[in-house]
Amino acid sequence: MARVTVEDCVTKIPNRFELVMNAARRARDVSSGAPLTVERDNDKNPVVALREIAEETISLEELGEALIKHYQKVHEPEEPEEDIIELMAGEEEWVPGSADAGPQLGDAAPRVEDVFGAAEPVEAEAPAAAAADAEEIAVEDEPLTASDDPAAEEDDRPA
Repeated sequence: MARVTVEDCVTKIPNRFELVMNAARRARDVSSGAPLTVERDNDKNPVVALREIAEETISLEELGEALIKHYQKVHEPEEPEEDIIELMAGEEEWVPGSADAGPQLGDAAPRVEDVFGAAEPVEAEAPAAAAADAEEIAVEDEPLTASDDPAAEEDDRPA
């Protein structure tokens, strides 16, 4: 049984990281049922992959391309959702140049009176009404007496 070392493979693939990645990819391919190019000799898949790289029985360029394709992610464009299409249908209402688009850039701003109507005049309160309000406030601020205080009732209870 012939043993293979990493030093035998580094002469073929000088970058150790790339060597490990390629050997791992080839070992996975062998596990998936890819045909072997060297005899197994009771070796495990990673050892078989390293022996194939050292003996150059597989194309290193094809192995590298397979590795790249495996890790390459393809982002397929998503189809537009129905909600977006419905939102786009209402777009014609506010697009400049459409018939009922409303105010356009450069139009004069509407007057407040035109939008909300004429303002109603506000009359001043009578001085008597203001005095009555002040009197109500003063009554609310008076201190509580013993008969009004709920805490005082608790003290009268027998213990």
